[in-house]
Amino acid sequence: MPRFLAVYTMKPEALARFRSMTKAEQDAVDDKGLKLWADWEARNAGSITNRGGMVGKTTRVTTDGIASATNDFCGYVIIEAETAEAAAKLFVDHPHFSVFPGDGVDIMPFLAGPDEG
Repeated sequence: MPRFLAVYTMKPEALARFRSMTKAEQDAVDDKGLKLWADWEARNAGSITNRGGMVGKTTRVTTDGIASATNDFCGYVIIEAETAEAAAKLFVDHPHFSVFPGDGVDIMPFLAGPDEG
């Protein structure tokens, strides 16, 4: 079955707004969102081949060297689905953006790999 990389995205300013909330406000979002996320994973366990994870600050390597960088990538998961549309439908109303300050999930088919053997 085809595999897809699902990339969680979040604008840096949305993360900054979340971090400017009080600890109690952040905890309330986490309490609600983490439960809904776990429920989403349980419902879609048959499609998830790699739970992936959330990621931190970016270091970019180019022909100019190594430097800090900013992008909207904040995490990923690898899923199996018949089509990209079927993969995308798994993420409708996902807590990443319905509860947490994420702005979306980008779905991309693997053209080669990933090697999980």
